[in-house]
Amino acid sequence: MKKARFHVDSRLPTLLSQEYTSTERAIKELIDNAWDADAATVQIALPKPMTTDPIVVSDDGAGMTEEELRRHYLAIASDRRAQRGELTVLRKRRVKGRKGIGKFAGLMAASQMHVESAARGKRCGFTLNIEDLATVDDIEKLDLPLQVVECSPQDQGTNITLSRLHQGFSFPDPDKLRQILLREYGREEGFAIYVNGKRLDVADVKGFFKEGVEQVGGVGPVTLRFSISDQKTALRSPGIAIRVGGKIVGKPSFFGLDKSEDFPPKLLKKLFGEVEADGLLPHVTAGWDSLVENSELLLELENHVYPILREAFKEQYGREIQLAQARLQKKIRDRLAALPEYKRDYADRAIRKILDRYYDEPESKIEPLIFVLLEALERSDYRTLLEHIADASPRDIVSLADSLSAFSLAEMAFLGEQAQARTAFLDELERLCRDDDALEAPIHKAIEKAQWIFGPEYSLFSSNQTLKRQVEDYLGKKFVGDRDSKRPDLLLNEDLNGRLLLIEFKRPKHPLNLSDYHQATTYRHEFSKYTDQEIQVVLLGGKFSDDLPKSNFREPNVKIMLFQQVISSARRQMEWLLKQLTTSMDDGH
Repeated sequence: MKKARFHVDSRLPTLLSQEYTSTERAIKELIDNAWDADAATVQIALPKPMTTDPIVVSDDGAGMTEEELRRHYLAIASDRRAQRGELTVLRKRRVKGRKGIGKFAGLMAASQMHVESAARGKRCGFTLNIEDLATVDDIEKLDLPLQVVECSPQDQGTNITLSRLHQGFSFPDPDKLRQILLREYGREEGFAIYVNGKRLDVADVKGFFKEGVEQVGGVGPVTLRFSISDQKTALRSPGIAIRVGGKIVGKPSFFGLDKSEDFPPKLLKKLFGEVEADGLLPHVTAGWDSLVENSELLLELENHVYPILREAFKEQYGREIQLAQARLQKKIRDRLAALPEYKRDYADRAIRKILDRYYDEPESKIEPLIFVLLEALERSDYRTLLEHIADASPRDIVSLADSLSAFSLAEMAFLGEQAQARTAFLDELERLCRDDDALEAPIHKAIEKAQWIFGPEYSLFSSNQTLKRQVEDYLGKKFVGDRDSKRPDLLLNEDLNGRLLLIEFKRPKHPLNLSDYHQATTYRHEFSKYTDQEIQVVLLGGKFSDDLPKSNFREPNVKIMLFQQVISSARRQMEWLLKQLTTSMDDGH
């Protein structure tokens, strides 16, 4: 029988003073170890209440040899990342173990822990009793009997058995454990977790669950499985993942719910599910990181899934939203009644949209929004303009022109001054872009607060100091030393809906090429690690190269634009607005 001893890092006293908040969270630490061992499958067997059965956690990971067990596993409080890097060897996963004590988390639930691990034809094991720790004044002096036997070279993995569970704690709850594991591992590919023989799955989200298979147009058979959580805690990586050919493509989607003005944004964080649609295979990008932009098949799928999700949320949260609305509407009923009848209907619809969107916000936050709206309706005639624009499509020029006729002369004069100022700005920007020696920096500065030149949908994007700092931190780390001269010139802004806009500038004489495209999309991939917000990309330059990818082969939400095209389009908008204002004033409006 061989002997083994612990090797203790100087951080141990501090780290051991930390406690796990529940038995389930202690078990989750053992699952983290299986993840770090590149396991594909983890089996967790929990005892039934009032029995003496143990907790057993088994994985098929890399396992440990005798030497690895001695040098790494028994090295308490050593930083695994510092020793062996940030990524695992086989699957290149980001390592979770940091403190080096998670492997012993099971002792929070049990008095005895038996560890057995197989690797490269050897099976090693030892048993640790919590009473043994009390018999020595120095844990490094504790001798552990270490068993080493031959085994098949194909055998690998680690089994941990926790026996003699502490009677002072409640038995581990399978449902609670599944909820904890789902938040951490619910989206992970190639990592299956079984609790008492049942695989961790979408259906484990507590709340409403729905699944079904239907034929969807050109997409073919589609399997939709999703849950809507009834818990207060937000889900990690919420949304519906699209699975094609057994593999998840891109990030989870909300299938239009996130773009609905009357849908409460906080409810998005309660949605979790998958849709299997192998018929989308022709529209998957080469890197399997997204579906091609403007995919008609994807649009078919979205049109099918959206009403199903909408109806499910109505069933799950409809009554809650109605109750929240009723409390506030009682307060504003008198002010609504005082409005002229022709304004009342519009006000009622506008207020309902606000209440739907912010149903779970405190009344103190929603009331100011509603009262500002009522104030505007009570004191101005902007209702007519807003109503026309709200009901018109963005390109319906006739409806927009009719709406402008509702303006007073003072308001038209203001618009005229603004249009003339913007036209002058475009003249200067065009002059700058025609200069072959012009650099990215002055153009960046000019456009930073004038994103209306890209079109109306970009006018709400504005500078965000936190984002700006993140960009500067990223560039400062990535482009140092000899690479400083290659530092890119880009801008990251945010709109009222939380969407992000990343603009990559190139000097006007530079032909935009495939390398520029990859550079811009790579920045997006980097920033997306730090946020769940949608990031749109605009690549801006002087002319196109032949190797730029066609629109159907680009990543979603990527626009490639030329300075001259942008300026010409913005100029036409200003000229049209000035013409309409002039005509209206000539007609005596």
